[in-house]
Amino acid sequence: MASPRSASGALPSGLSAAARRGLPGWVNPLGALRRRAQVWFHERLPASDTVTLTQRNVYILPSRAGWMLALTLLILLVASINYQLNLGYLLTFLLAGAAVVGMHVCHGNLRGLTLHLDPPAAVHADAAVRLDVRLSHTRRRERPAIGLAVWPRDGQPPALAWTDVPPQGDATVQVTWQAPGRGRHAVPALMAQTLYPLGTFRVWTVWRVASEVLVYPAAEATPPALPPGEPQPGTGGSARAQASGEFDGVRPYRRGDPLKAVVWKKAAQAFAGGRDDLVSRDAQSSQRQQLWLDHQRCGGAGLEGRLSRLTAWVLMADRLGVDYGLRLPGREIAPDQGPAHKARCLEALALC
Repeated sequence: MASPRSASGALPSGLSAAARRGLPGWVNPLGALRRRAQVWFHERLPASDTVTLTQRNVYILPSRAGWMLALTLLILLVASINYQLNLGYLLTFLLAGAAVVGMHVCHGNLRGLTLHLDPPAAVHADAAVRLDVRLSHTRRRERPAIGLAVWPRDGQPPALAWTDVPPQGDATVQVTWQAPGRGRHAVPALMAQTLYPLGTFRVWTVWRVASEVLVYPAAEATPPALPPGEPQPGTGGSARAQASGEFDGVRPYRRGDPLKAVVWKKAAQAFAGGRDDLVSRDAQSSQRQQLWLDHQRCGGAGLEGRLSRLTAWVLMADRLGVDYGLRLPGREIAPDQGPAHKARCLEALALC
């Protein structure tokens, strides 16, 4: 990859602020220093799925509008002193007093809230993780305009999900997060903030949660049909049947068997040989065939391609309601069916 430096060693002058944030640490030292400071700060926070916001973990600073208001007040104060404007003094101190009251109201809007994260459900790699956060408090005043989001690591403004918490009640906010890939991942730090009531101060908190989320491989879009079954050990079966993937699973015809259970192909072969034997499908015998989803025989390009195909097969077999087993390198899951078996197989694929 070509270096972003020019031939003289200087940075290109046309790089935007967003492009500079994406440069490596040796090119953008301020961005690297900011990320290291964030990691150090987050590691010092206790990990918990429930947190109550107090003065120790709630922070406040003027927003851009607040800094502009401070500059405006300074200009009004200097002009009032210079021209001896009594109404100028009145307007200056009136606006300053409103800003101070707004600062206390803004800080109290977030302080005292209790945040709780429900355990996130497992998802596939092509879907976003949904984080359900419940906000509650016991005070008699409403908590309007509370925003939650995943803490941004790239310095970009977060996409906040807003809600109002009713008096002595609770509200649930859904925050989405795109996991980096399959596997078990720690949920990133979350942030809550408010600008209520004037927007001149920004009050926020950083919450380090303890939950983890399991991300399954993405299912193949157009997978092939399920592989043929294999005979159970000790049930026998001819080598020709095993090679073709078909097994007898039949018994002699009994009076009362439905016509759809008759194997007419074998009946035609018997009639051609001068015999009048009829055979029917035997449900118990057919259960001797086992469906195995084998990592070595599934095909696919590379490890991720094979896991994607196996994931699609697991979902397909579960929809059909058949017993299936899973063979992975160093692990084998016996044939079974049901939601618990599907979750066990998908977890094994995610951690393979």
